[in-house]
Amino acid sequence: MTLIRNEDVIQSVADALQFISYYHPLDFVKAVNEAYEKEESPAAKDAMAQILINSRLCAEGKRPICQDTGIVTVFFKIGMNVTWEGDMSVADMVNEGVRRAYLLPGNVLRASILEDPAGARKNTRDNTPAVIHTEIVPGDSIDVKLAAKGGGSENKAKMAMLNPSDSIVDWVEETLPTMGAGWCPPGMLGIGVGGTAEKAAVLAKESLMGPIDIHELRERGPSSRIEELRLEIMDRANALGIGAQGLGGLTTVLDVKILDYPTHAASLPVAMIPNCAATRHAHFSLDGSGVAELKPPSLDEWPEITWDVGPRARKVDLDSITAEDIAKWEPGETLLLSGAMLTGRDAAHKRLLTMLNDGESMPDDVNLDNKFIYYVGPVDPVRDEVIGPAGPTTATRMDKFTDELLEKTGLIGMIGKAERGPAGIEAIRKHKAVYLMAVGGAAYLVSKAIRKAKIVAFEDLGMEAIHEFVVEEMPVTVAVDVNGASVHETGPAIWKAKIAEQHPLEVT
Repeated sequence: MTLIRNEDVIQSVADALQFISYYHPLDFVKAVNEAYEKEESPAAKDAMAQILINSRLCAEGKRPICQDTGIVTVFFKIGMNVTWEGDMSVADMVNEGVRRAYLLPGNVLRASILEDPAGARKNTRDNTPAVIHTEIVPGDSIDVKLAAKGGGSENKAKMAMLNPSDSIVDWVEETLPTMGAGWCPPGMLGIGVGGTAEKAAVLAKESLMGPIDIHELRERGPSSRIEELRLEIMDRANALGIGAQGLGGLTTVLDVKILDYPTHAASLPVAMIPNCAATRHAHFSLDGSGVAELKPPSLDEWPEITWDVGPRARKVDLDSITAEDIAKWEPGETLLLSGAMLTGRDAAHKRLLTMLNDGESMPDDVNLDNKFIYYVGPVDPVRDEVIGPAGPTTATRMDKFTDELLEKTGLIGMIGKAERGPAGIEAIRKHKAVYLMAVGGAAYLVSKAIRKAKIVAFEDLGMEAIHEFVVEEMPVTVAVDVNGASVHETGPAIWKAKIAEQHPLEVT
């Protein structure tokens, strides 16, 4: 019998969550670097350069890779011969570990979890509770797989109950473009096949805990239908030309992971969950000897990437910008922003518009006339930081508010990640505004451009409060111009055609 202390579980979970907040798995770093080296799309190559530079900065500074430090998901396999020292439940141990990790003063992580999700949606303030999957297995140890999953990629999860004769590869190829770029490619696709509806989803999530090894599989050749599917899906996905951050390019998917389970003769459940550019997971075991040890990777394992966009970028002064200025910007153009901007996400947008519709004045320090708003929920600062990691959130969630906000506030520009939907693009065209894209997965790098930060409204919303940022040469890409032209539509179309021309056998 193995005796496991409650405290060892708690501290191991806390240590692992801190570890994955700033250390990418090295297989991911290597895979992105390989994609970066072969990428032919300048926009996609720039995006991957920022992701790799951000990754190294986070490893050096021990600060979060992404401002969205995720919802914690844990897979426990508990040996039947394990006994416990302490009277806490497994869920209580895990949640205490989450609490300890997310509130650690030296590296505070963003609390994103809301209780009463269909009602008040109140932040729990410590990122609890975690989502926990427990299995009792033979043995005398505990095996733990743990991840922190960002909302942007989780929101793009897809599921279907296919007919048994349907093609899983065809379904993935048809479905992947509908996910947009809010999952921050390049990343991994986790696919669950079989079981029941809920089993397929859990399998898809658990598959993402595995290492990136598709290149090794390709070299040795597949030995099962599942391995054949991995290769087929990988090739078909990358032939779509979606590319890094949805800007168009050669690499959209770094690996395809699949787990399957026996299913009913009438059924073919399939779930697909993407992992974003902030891939975060750890695997450890507890055998009664104490807290799990996680070995930090050597900084020598990161590639030396230099990225200087300055010579070809347009410098923009946000404090004197005019409608005439933004009318000159073109989709795909790189800008370096300096000056003041306000931040705001879903909750702030909803509250601002409610106030305006009720005849109330805007908060004193919130003036959006001729200004830009940045869709971000930053991490709190530590030590001498102005603000913690502050990367963009998915812009499509703000589409429903965009027309009314542009009409009633004088706002002329927005900054977020990924594409805008039809309603957002039409509102931008109608009001002659612009939408700029910052790279998702480069949050710490973005924060280096923020020189001043303060909360100016809705402090009760936590990370969704409205901040004022003063930035210096913050890099962004013109994603939608004043005429409604979107680089997320033109870029992938161009690269899909190029890939089809270069590799016609890969596109079916």
